[in-house]
Amino acid sequence: MRVLITGISGFAGSHLADHILADHPDVEIYGLVRWRSRMENIAHLQDKIKLLEGDLNDIVSIKHCLASCKPDRIFHLAAQSFVPASWKCPVETFSTNAIGQINLFESVLALKLSPRIQVAGSSEEYGLVYSNEIPMKETNPLRPLSPYAVSKVAQDLLGYQYFKSYGMRIVRTRGFNHTGPRRGEIFVTSSFAKQIAEIEKKKRKPVIHVGNLEAKRDFSDARDIVRAYWLCLEKGEPGDVYNIGSEKSYSIQEMLDHLLALSRVKVKIEVDPQRLRPSDVPVLLSDCSKFRDTTGWKPKISFKQTLVDLLNYWRERV
Repeated sequence: MRVLITGISGFAGSHLADHILADHPDVEIYGLVRWRSRMENIAHLQDKIKLLEGDLNDIVSIKHCLASCKPDRIFHLAAQSFVPASWKCPVETFSTNAIGQINLFESVLALKLSPRIQVAGSSEEYGLVYSNEIPMKETNPLRPLSPYAVSKVAQDLLGYQYFKSYGMRIVRTRGFNHTGPRRGEIFVTSSFAKQIAEIEKKKRKPVIHVGNLEAKRDFSDARDIVRAYWLCLEKGEPGDVYNIGSEKSYSIQEMLDHLLALSRVKVKIEVDPQRLRPSDVPVLLSDCSKFRDTTGWKPKISFKQTLVDLLNYWRERV
């Protein structure tokens, strides 16, 4: 079996490659990268995978990549995935996420390929959720509150449309927040962990800069999430959509408190206005019963262990 992972050099993509190599060693892994992609997340994998250079915004390069590997499965993880950046660069966000996915789908059609395709959506698609709608089911209305969220809704619905229009074997997932080692430092869990690691080594003052600490998020370990991604193409129904999350919600304050409890430093907390969003989703909490019933998946890694591994990751790097 040949598998193509778009965004393989990113956070989830690199963990998915790790999972496939460990649990499905007979699979041939191809990864889509851009010439400017950072490679540190897959440095340990490069002799075990095959990298293809292409850009989702360049349909010619995508066709060339697909023609060269003819994948049986595509995990479409590549995206502009940082919500705050989408406020500053809404056009780039929508182009990469929505138009880039159209280029991928159109390339599959042009080459007459028939892979199973996962579209990695996001819990941010739900956006404004009312108290009587928590936890969120897949049937919940989508009320996106950021340009990023709108772009993921577009990806989600395009996946459905191409399934209905062309019979493409597309399974959509809505992953809730996930973190762990290799998470980019711009994301909240990694930002806090890196700041703590730097304070421990006296590389910065004992001050943690924060944004909105009241927002509640459903955190999973990326290593659990990528197992779910694999299962969604093993057992998921093409055309359908599945929530993937821990079904537990922690405030950002609680997450920070957990990290500080793992540390040896005392810090001051300061709100950084640059870390506040024009609008924020107050609560994200998943109902994953549909996915569990379909695949039997459940998380294996505790939230505490995830934070331990994340903090140790940054302790080794700062």
